Amino acid sequence: MKKIIFLFIICFSIKVNAQTHSLQKIWETDAIIPVPESVLPDFKNNLLYLSLINGGPWDADGIGGVGKLSINGKNFDSTWITGLNAPKGLGKYGNRLYVADISDVVVVDINKGKIIKKIPLKGASGLNDITVTDKGIVYVSDSKSGTIWRIENDAATPYLENITGANGLKAVNGDLIFAEGKLLKKANAQKQITQIGEVSQSIDGIEPVGNGDFIVTAWVGYIFYVSANGHVETLLNSSAEKINTADIGFNQAKRILYVPTFNARKIIAYQLK
Repeated sequence: MKKIIFLFIICFSIKVNAQTHSLQKIWETDAIIPVPESVLPDFKNNLLYLSLINGGPWDADGIGGVGKLSINGKNFDSTWITGLNAPKGLGKYGNRLYVADISDVVVVDINKGKIIKKIPLKGASGLNDITVTDKGIVYVSDSKSGTIWRIENDAATPYLENITGANGLKAVNGDLIFAEGKLLKKANAQKQITQIGEVSQSIDGIEPVGNGDFIVTAWVGYIFYVSANGHVETLLNSSAEKINTADIGFNQAKRILYVPTFNARKIIAYQLK
């Protein structure tokens, strides 16, 4: 009897830790997107905002911008916002779109399709991801200095420092979820930091599934599912094909993931199963 119980426990443990989630490709664009780094869905207007580096990943060359792609991936406008350098993370609050652009956070009037101001972050040189709370507070990571900045009323101050490999950010229910290299972490309103999980590659994009779990990407071509208890599943590994997986967007209601592929120059949509 003891042997039977032991075998049952082993089988149950294997089942619990088995792969329970997967991705199914829905559509992909042609390779016409000029180095897309971030996708930000606007479900009200049935479109996706895309940050377009269009050059070297940290080059202040003035050829970057923000494009718009229809939610079905069929219609693409590459010239909506132009004249940026190497834009990466995107965040939205009301009629404002926030864009991380090397050392500045660029503010775009969405209705007018125009840049209305730039917020310089003193000493920043590697601005990467952006997230915005439901109160309009903006957080932006500087991967080169290991700083996460807080912007309120267009005034920027350092919020968390000495975050090695600071990259992906997501504001969730008063908490700030952030990437520190391969570690997925959470900072509460009192800046108390706890670890959610660890993946095998440095984290880029972060999206909450809506049940306490997260989907995270690693730029080299990995997509992971990180459960609230820290269990990790590898949903995709396209590194051999050199298809990057950068800063994703996610539709929680329809469980659709939008993936910018950086050097592969396309957007791919997946159904989360």
